[in-house]
Amino acid sequence: MYTVQSTERTRKSGADAETKALLYLMNFQEDSNEIFYFIIDFFNDLTGMDNSSSAMWDLQSKADKNNTPGKIGRELVTLFKNYLSDLKFRRYILFIGGVNDNFRIDNSKNVFTIENIETKILKKVQEGLKKEAIDKEYINNIDITDENIVCFLANVVFVIDDKKSSEYVKAIIKNHPNIIPEEKILDAIFNEIRDKQSSKKNVSKVEGIIIQTMDEALNYYRHLTTNEIKLLTLQRIINRNPVSAGIPQSFIPIFSACPPEQQNTLLEDCKTSLCRALFNKNATDTFWKLFETIYKLIITHPNDDITKIYNSIDPNLRKESIDFDTFSMKYFIAVIKEGIQK
Repeated sequence: MYTVQSTERTRKSGADAETKALLYLMNFQEDSNEIFYFIIDFFNDLTGMDNSSSAMWDLQSKADKNNTPGKIGRELVTLFKNYLSDLKFRRYILFIGGVNDNFRIDNSKNVFTIENIETKILKKVQEGLKKEAIDKEYINNIDITDENIVCFLANVVFVIDDKKSSEYVKAIIKNHPNIIPEEKILDAIFNEIRDKQSSKKNVSKVEGIIIQTMDEALNYYRHLTTNEIKLLTLQRIINRNPVSAGIPQSFIPIFSACPPEQQNTLLEDCKTSLCRALFNKNATDTFWKLFETIYKLIITHPNDDITKIYNSIDPNLRKESIDFDTFSMKYFIAVIKEGIQK
């Protein structure tokens, strides 16, 4: 079993760091494509989980930039607590604003393990962690051994925040520069993700609860998903919720030609296909490539109707976009067209 302890509220700087950490897990972690849920302030500041609740990535986030070895050790205590727990985590990550110049052997590496920490510095990290662990009531003193600390530290990945907020958002669509919006929109997307993330801390009180398995954490709804973040990003780029109520103006001729008893089914099928395409992690690049193509065609030929734009798309790209059929792709074109031309 696992007891939730030491949940917290953060200031803006801490909230920004936690959102950067979330987007790091989503876009830069080597196995990011396996992470689906981002659980907020439950096991730790942030915990990634796959969609079957069978693997977790544990992350502690601190915004401070000038961290001494002893302070780094103290910041590791929640990760250490989780390392000692009955639950197993795939990764233990400390996401921090910076470290002192003499902390790393190779200062060019911003993602590293203890192999890149000077021996005498590592000793101070161990001492800081041990002292903090002893001070915490939620860690059994019997478990605070040098052996456990050494084994734990060998499993920790240190990540130094080296990017602006906008760069973490840009990574969602990094392979398609033509649709990356201006800096202020990227910052707005970041702020919206941050606010949603912070709001999850108010959903339910979890301090002191006991769970038996990792999937039970989802029952408290303190999580975001990759799908929510992708949808939010797309919505900001096209100035429209792509699956909101109503029919895009340029799709009305197709909708009106459909028999009345089939119109609702047509609309729902189009929205379902769009969601499926956006959330299909195995075809992410194809989706954004299609979006980029449609976006450019609308900008270049603003007076073309959706059928003409559809026929201007490379047939191979249409075929690769397996989640769309003809109607739903035209609906997608209409959604983008309406958002861009508002």
